[in-house]
Amino acid sequence: MTQAVVPAGEVAINEPQEKEHLLTFQEYLDYEGEPDVLYELVRGKLIPMSAPTLEDINICEFLRYKLQRYVAAQNLSLVVKTTVGVRTEENSSRIPDAIVCNQSLWEQISDRPGAGVLDFDEKPILVVEIVSSDRREDYVIKRYEYEMAEIPEYWIVDPKKKRVRVFVNHSEEGYSWDDFTEDTSIISGQLEQLFLSVKELRTACTAGGIN
Repeated sequence: MTQAVVPAGEVAINEPQEKEHLLTFQEYLDYEGEPDVLYELVRGKLIPMSAPTLEDINICEFLRYKLQRYVAAQNLSLVVKTTVGVRTEENSSRIPDAIVCNQSLWEQISDRPGAGVLDFDEKPILVVEIVSSDRREDYVIKRYEYEMAEIPEYWIVDPKKKRVRVFVNHSEEGYSWDDFTEDTSIISGQLEQLFLSVKELRTACTAGGIN
């Protein structure tokens, strides 16, 4: 007795599709991936972050240095950190290039097991993103997430456009923004008396960060 052969295309149609497993926020906190790889959580999906460019590293190092000096000079109870996650949605967490948060908050979470992520009620006062190759990610998607998470201030450092865009959250009104170009200094509502020009950040791109 011969056996009918089902065309391969029909088999693929009839076979049940394996459902993608979406991580909860807690599973993300406990997740241990590849060493030296940072992962963001985007609506339950793990997204590995690409390695930063040399330009990004220079800007990030210089910005952290300037912000730390500002905090020390003003004697503020703030800390400046990199590679710290910020929860933006129920099952989403971003890793900005830099954050500024209260020192008491940092001390509160520093001994917590799992990934270093600030939860909804642990907001930084400032997050900074250096524009990646996917400009829409920083200007549209992350801007929306940080706004919905009520992050008080969000900076987009854009080396290609030679500018820094500063978003400020006015509660019910949401974010408003101002652009600061190469011949101007950045004005921050969260960090008053901060003196930092866009030109300094541009110089850091080519000068190797901190001099």
